[in-house]
Amino acid sequence: MGRGKVVLERIENKISRQVTFSKRRNGLLKKAFELSLLCDAEVALIIFSSHGKLFEFGSLEKVRSSAQEQYHHHPAVLLNSELCLFSSDASECNLSKTLYQEISKLRAKCETLQRYQRNFLGEDLEPLAFKELEKIEKQLDKTLSQARERKTQLMFDRMEELRKKEQELEEENRQLKAKLEEVLRLPVIQGVGDPSKEDGNNHSHSQPILQMGYHQFVYQEQAFDARTIIPGKRNPIPRWFS
Repeated sequence: MGRGKVVLERIENKISRQVTFSKRRNGLLKKAFELSLLCDAEVALIIFSSHGKLFEFGSLEKVRSSAQEQYHHHPAVLLNSELCLFSSDASECNLSKTLYQEISKLRAKCETLQRYQRNFLGEDLEPLAFKELEKIEKQLDKTLSQARERKTQLMFDRMEELRKKEQELEEENRQLKAKLEEVLRLPVIQGVGDPSKEDGNNHSHSQPILQMGYHQFVYQEQAFDARTIIPGKRNPIPRWFS
């Protein structure tokens, strides 16, 4: 059963993309070697991965000469040369060269920073030497230490903020408690200090008065005589009295 037709489009899966790149890169390098050997051709092959990793085939001289030739035939270089040729002012030509050099430097710096970023993320570490790996390790340790210090400072700031908030809540709670106690004491104070309520209570709860003494005894005896002696009749004297 034959292989299906491969769709020529970008592979979205990162692992599958890396596997496909590795296989096809090896196949391309093999074809370049066969071409140079069978046809006695000068073949210089340069491959850059999506992460900027370099793969080459051929001698350094061939690669360098090929790169120089491509540089001189690059459209931007040709445009710069044409500007210098058709420019009547030498300062404009120098300015164009200066701008192109600045652009080239910025592009190279950008590629270097991107490579450093990939290295810090743990990618493309194979071509690095021991000293470069040690330098990256020290930089990562320094970055980790700074991140931990910043994290600790943020935690302390948060704890201080919570402590202040706790004090504010305690003060607010104390004030509310004092107001509540004042409200609870208010009816008792009003009941004690109102004289009208005291007079009403005295009249409604008055008790009978008990009088004792000689004058009351005489008064009760006279009242008894008045009730028992009838006018116009002689009061019979008891037998035991005579």
